[in-house]
Amino acid sequence: MRTTRTTTTFPNGATVPVLGQGTWHMGEASSARADEVSSLRLGLDLGLTLIDTAEMYADGGAERVVGEAIQGRRDEAFVVSKVLPSNASTARTLRACDDSLKRLKTDHIDLYLLHWRGGTPLSETLEAFERLQQAGKIRAWGVSNFDVDDMEEIEQHAPGQVATNQVLYNLSRRGIAFDLLPWCAEKRIPVMAYSPLDEGRLLGNAAVNRVAAAHGATPAQIALAFVLATPDVIAIPKTGRPDRIRENLAALDIRLTVEDRTALDAAFPPPSRKRPLEMI
Repeated sequence: MRTTRTTTTFPNGATVPVLGQGTWHMGEASSARADEVSSLRLGLDLGLTLIDTAEMYADGGAERVVGEAIQGRRDEAFVVSKVLPSNASTARTLRACDDSLKRLKTDHIDLYLLHWRGGTPLSETLEAFERLQQAGKIRAWGVSNFDVDDMEEIEQHAPGQVATNQVLYNLSRRGIAFDLLPWCAEKRIPVMAYSPLDEGRLLGNAAVNRVAAAHGATPAQIALAFVLATPDVIAIPKTGRPDRIRENLAALDIRLTVEDRTALDAAFPPPSRKRPLEMI
């Protein structure tokens, strides 16, 4: 029996697993494509139905990998993609979404995000999101790399409509726990945590390895278990290897003890004050 909550629900009622599949760096090498597609399909087989991608990743290459992986299985997948801030004007967002749909070989994106905030007024991007929703090309929209003040501003423009905020969050990047996580929890906005393994840097940490040994687990599973223990946070680790998909899935079965948390907090102290939002 799994000991952690395994799903969360977006404001539009869509329920998704709290462990998804990331695609950052996918589509960069043709030699890896078959393994990347196989990994995503295995994830679908195992119930990891949320797949996160973006037009930026490999200049659309990651979206093409996702498009291949979900062919014939579109109804099983919850696809998240993102528009670059350089494309965030109303007209360019509409065009960028159409381009993403072509690469994904689908007629709709389940959740479409503004990748980070640029110089385009939010009102222009939100107008495009509304038009895309009305056209059935996206089911919901959200943001990425937004801090609390940005979230408050978007709530003024479109109260109760933002579906998620995708941000950097892991054991060594815990700043959002001070203010952004509580703010989103109060508004009932799930948070998507990218780079939950800190691009692999957490795997060599002594404290993480000690906790992993105590559970008979891998360091990656402990790093994921930490993120997954936070209510309504979706972790989206990327892997192009089928064996790692199974390893990631097993993190849902790990319950960190008080002693584990104390050891991890000693190695990675939780924030005691507001910190600038981190991005990679």
